[in-house]
Amino acid sequence: MELDTQLQVSEEILLKAFNHMMLAKAMADIYEENRQITKYVHSTSRGHEAIQLAAAYQLTKDDWVSPYYRDESLLMGIGFEPYRLMLQLLAKADDPFSGGRSYYSHPSSREEDKPKIIHQSSATGMQAIPTTGVAQGIKYLQEFKLQEFDNNPVVVCSMGDNSVTEGEVSEAFQFAALHQLPVIFLVQDNEWGISATKEEARTSDAYDYAAGFVGLNRMRVDGTDFVDSFTAMKKAVDFVRTERKPMLVCAKTVLIGHHTSGVRREFYRDEADLEKHRAKDPGNLLRARLLDDGIDEDLLKQIEKKARLEAEQAFQKAIAAEGPKPETVEEFVFAPTPITEETGTRVPAEATEKIVMVDAAIHAIQEIMWKHPEALLYGQDVGERIGGVFRETVTLGAKFGNKRVFNTAIQEAYIIGSTVGMSAVGLKPIVEVQFADYIYPGINQLITEISKSSYLSRGKFPVSNIIRVPTGAYGGGGPYHSGSVESILANIKGIKIAYPSNAADFKGLLKAAYYDPNPVVMLEHKGLYWSKVPGTEDAKTIEPAEDYILAFGKGNVILEADKTETEKGRTLVIVTYGMGVYWAKEAAKSFEGRVEIIDLRTLIPLDEELVFESVKRHGKCIVLTEEQLQNSFAEAIAHRISRNCFRYLDLPVETMGALNLPAVPINLVLEKEMLPNAEKLAAKIGEMFRS
Repeated sequence: MELDTQLQVSEEILLKAFNHMMLAKAMADIYEENRQITKYVHSTSRGHEAIQLAAAYQLTKDDWVSPYYRDESLLMGIGFEPYRLMLQLLAKADDPFSGGRSYYSHPSSREEDKPKIIHQSSATGMQAIPTTGVAQGIKYLQEFKLQEFDNNPVVVCSMGDNSVTEGEVSEAFQFAALHQLPVIFLVQDNEWGISATKEEARTSDAYDYAAGFVGLNRMRVDGTDFVDSFTAMKKAVDFVRTERKPMLVCAKTVLIGHHTSGVRREFYRDEADLEKHRAKDPGNLLRARLLDDGIDEDLLKQIEKKARLEAEQAFQKAIAAEGPKPETVEEFVFAPTPITEETGTRVPAEATEKIVMVDAAIHAIQEIMWKHPEALLYGQDVGERIGGVFRETVTLGAKFGNKRVFNTAIQEAYIIGSTVGMSAVGLKPIVEVQFADYIYPGINQLITEISKSSYLSRGKFPVSNIIRVPTGAYGGGGPYHSGSVESILANIKGIKIAYPSNAADFKGLLKAAYYDPNPVVMLEHKGLYWSKVPGTEDAKTIEPAEDYILAFGKGNVILEADKTETEKGRTLVIVTYGMGVYWAKEAAKSFEGRVEIIDLRTLIPLDEELVFESVKRHGKCIVLTEEQLQNSFAEAIAHRISRNCFRYLDLPVETMGALNLPAVPINLVLEKEMLPNAEKLAAKIGEMFRS
């Protein structure tokens, strides 16, 4: 898409832009002059001011924008004054974005009179997927008439040029183009990626690269020229607002400041390069244009002087502002959940027939989607044709249509990361990763964006999603369809993890996950889906009523030891979850009355109270997992048990899991040798009783 002739931009807008540019210059100069005070790493917008302000001036309160860490001019352009930005620069308590937890120009905002801003990380290019998720969500809201807007919302995702080389950016481009989403990818190209030049880092600029994404419109613009930039951004925003199609704007800019305060320009740039960039300083270019247009030079000098004074006053005020109190450090990890107790009917009086776990999932999601139009389901192969590779969403596509239940490409990062944006606009995405072994491409989004969003936005943007993950080994699934991933997930702070072992728990936990405003991973052992594995018949249960909800953090004693045996010191407790429940139940048959079994049901939060009480009562404990044992979640639990129950233990806390191999072998004999089972567990129990 080519630019027509420049717009006739009003003198009022030109002077407004000049004032903002002078503020940006003054702020950068003040930060540089006070390096002992501005001690936290920061970037400034010097050289990028024109395109950022041009973009900002187009946006309304119904729009969404994701600035990146060099976008302070964009933030000023949408209404954030220097003082509020400086509160974040200096990590003060009243930092409006993160309360002193994140870097400068890392915003998050729900302020009613401004475009909305989701939390985003510093990780290069990672904002592309969550922000495209916002556009995906807006399209859904409008298609189903769930929200009315004064203006058709436009979503702007701002990025640097080298971020386009990230694979996750490609996933965002692909999804936006395929689904024709109302998003603008604003790529600010200053030809540097820290110390890497464009020649070292990429074969083309973003404009040429985007040509391969059919359906993604694109334009180039001189991002140092304010009028050119204003013309381009008005055209881009008007196009997306009207046509509801995606656009990429490649804006050529310059880097006048440092990459960051920690990676200074003199470390990697010579004087010739600096002079080339300074020659295109947007402030100087706009000044020259204003003088050519007849604006009095004294007025411009007065604006510059006033901007410096305003920035200085704001800086001194920010220095004097209070810092965050130490006791607030643990706030906002999770948003409060309304689901704190088990409610509803677990075993309806009239019910007689048991259902498998797969049906529990289908029925729970179906009940949710009938009741809540904001719920939708997507992932690989979950659509109407097969309803998931385990048939765990079969019938849902036919019942709810392909705009509420749909297939995605093989894009685990997009599947997971897009839930950030979907949640931000008020939707509840239920997404699926096909096998646990394939969650790794999405781990970046899960850790970098999702898990930190509530904490770093001070609770403004908890990510409310459900990520379904079939997990576990059985029947020769082999090295890429049998993995267990709970230890990796449990090490991520800011997400919740459920691991049901039967149909009733599954349905109740899935309902709780839906009403929880936080990110939830549902680990679903595929060997329990249909109860096809010998000994797992009890995974089938009577189906709970529609109103049944099982709160997270509530473990379950599924087998009690005989009190008389316990009083004699002849019992132990097995703490487990998932398939481990069935190994434990089978092994316990050899030790009648002497084994108690706790099914954790959720790993985060963990019912430590139940576990510790039981261990103190029995004095002996095995923590059983299907995972490879070394450095596992099970070993971490065992340590916590040992620390909290030390005075009550008769023996060291034991752990049992799979052999420490890098993958599950496909051969059934080797698979069996690697994994725990009831026979191996019974031998371990016998050893402990003989000790």
